[in-house]
Amino acid sequence: MIEPVDLTPGAAPLIDRFARSITYLRLSVTDRCDLRCTYCMPERMQFLPRAEVLTLEELYLASRAFMARGVRKIRLTGGEPLVRRDMIDLVRALGRHVGTDLDELTLTTNGTRLAQFAEDLAQAGVRRINVSLDTRDAARFAALARRDMLADVLQGIAAARDAGLKVKINTVALKGINEDEIADLVAWAHGEGHELTLIEVMPLGDVEGDRFDHYLPLDGVRRTLEQRWTLVPNAARSGGPARYVDVVETGGRLGFITPLTGNFCAGCNRVRMTATGQLFMCLGGEGQVDLRAALRSPDQEEALNAAFARAMGEKQERHDFAISGPGGVPRLARHMSVTGG
Repeated sequence: MIEPVDLTPGAAPLIDRFARSITYLRLSVTDRCDLRCTYCMPERMQFLPRAEVLTLEELYLASRAFMARGVRKIRLTGGEPLVRRDMIDLVRALGRHVGTDLDELTLTTNGTRLAQFAEDLAQAGVRRINVSLDTRDAARFAALARRDMLADVLQGIAAARDAGLKVKINTVALKGINEDEIADLVAWAHGEGHELTLIEVMPLGDVEGDRFDHYLPLDGVRRTLEQRWTLVPNAARSGGPARYVDVVETGGRLGFITPLTGNFCAGCNRVRMTATGQLFMCLGGEGQVDLRAALRSPDQEEALNAAFARAMGEKQERHDFAISGPGGVPRLARHMSVTGG
């Protein structure tokens, strides 16, 4: 059991140099994953040495430091967060603060281990989760994820729903891979009572392929969907970058995350911390601050204050994502699984 930690009295709220309040932490608990999705990482991915990864107690302590400075939402990410041993202990520790110091604790998962953990997540205070799913075709899934685990994912989604968790499906739109399936995925998700959000492929890390080949702008996808359905803008916000519409014919909600065709940085309220304690102020930037050193400093509070002040002073105005054309190298060498999705 992870012992409770009190908030730091009088800690300054996190406000960056563009007057944006940071209220949302995406916390990676591991860079490891049991899938090898082709747009995310190479087959022979080199993962971090375990000795460099923060303990669960340190991840909890860091989370409490963020709460003391105004963070009200924490999303646990990876890699795949549920592959980390005893991860549920961290969920339980953070879940104790939902309704007081936290408005929401949630999680993004690939779903492969969700059937095993759905009940534990719900009992720990998680109310909704995001599940990454790009196809419901078994052969296509196996080729895309390099693992034949679609049945596990679908079983996990069903278990999450049965446990009372609200499920949102995250689908990366990929030209020539799943673009012919997007409308059917939306219809299936809405028919099951789930929301679905479409995401443009993000140019992070060398993945042994050319992302330009599979880049599918979502403005074009939306126009295609509008030929089939009536899409009505919805002003709802979930704390992240998605913009939503209601699909009249299905009765469900559909989100769009458009880092390349529709920049959403002006209202950014997020930071990301890796499993090694590196704080990235922007998923699409290189700037980082070492929170692990601060957490392990003899004068922890002073070190944390200095690290947070530096982070807010260096958070950039907008991301650096770009897909330059065929054969272009990724703008950022860091893989998505390192920072957390």
